[in-house]
Amino acid sequence: MVNSDNKPVVAFQGKRGAYSEQACRERLPNHFFMPCNAFEDVFTAVDNNSADLGMVPVENSMAGVVTDSYDLLALHHLTIVGEHYLRVRHSLLGPPDSHLDDIASVYSHPQALAQCHSFIKKHGWKRISVYDTAGAAADLAEDLHPNSAAIASELCAELYGLKVLAKDIHDSSLNTTRFLIIKKEGSPLVDDTPCKTSLLFEVRDIPAALYKCLGGFATNNVNLTRLESRPVLGKPWTYHFYLDFQGRTDEHRCELALDELSYFTEYLKVLGCYPESKKPTETEASPR
Repeated sequence: MVNSDNKPVVAFQGKRGAYSEQACRERLPNHFFMPCNAFEDVFTAVDNNSADLGMVPVENSMAGVVTDSYDLLALHHLTIVGEHYLRVRHSLLGPPDSHLDDIASVYSHPQALAQCHSFIKKHGWKRISVYDTAGAAADLAEDLHPNSAAIASELCAELYGLKVLAKDIHDSSLNTTRFLIIKKEGSPLVDDTPCKTSLLFEVRDIPAALYKCLGGFATNNVNLTRLESRPVLGKPWTYHFYLDFQGRTDEHRCELALDELSYFTEYLKVLGCYPESKKPTETEASPR
């Protein structure tokens, strides 16, 4: 799917200026960015060819897992083709003529407010929770109340004509969100590309099933990077697991681990094998 500028389309959840759009701009700069109201809409857009790709957050270093994204990976038959780590840098945005001393109330998503707790407490501002960071900026741009500010990305200031009153106001400079790039079909991998593989599986109803499922990775020297459990829709008290490991599905050691895993599972699906991205390190932290 292409837009009027003949650019491939990548869908993201949120209003313009959301951190998901920032991830799109960093990882896929030559694409057209399509905002969606809900995570489900991102998956549907890729499913029905309204978008070529989707950019969805799956975990944050401070807030943990994004459950909606994981649940939708189980429901849709899409392929993970990449990942991206976004350094989350919160800025305080105000109306064009405002000043830091004018502010009395600050609006943002509850997680953003929590992640900027020290800065807000220092100034004694009233915290007001809204549905997302970019939405807070968009609403402020419509109202332009001189005593109100929003915590959002610096991109929002550019898009909505707001003033950046303070940058990098978050408590932790290592606040990072991991995104997955989803597509209808995967792409061939370069032979020597370091890769990560994501799986979805449901264990057999036998003693120590999960232990046995993971044993093959240990004996074949395959490093696991994430294991997450989620309830199976329509099957009360039944869970499936999301697993990420470093390696490719066509490597012999990984093939052996997957063969052993399949023996102890009721259901096993490879969600994608894709180039591994580098996690931000402390030395790369944004300036404070």
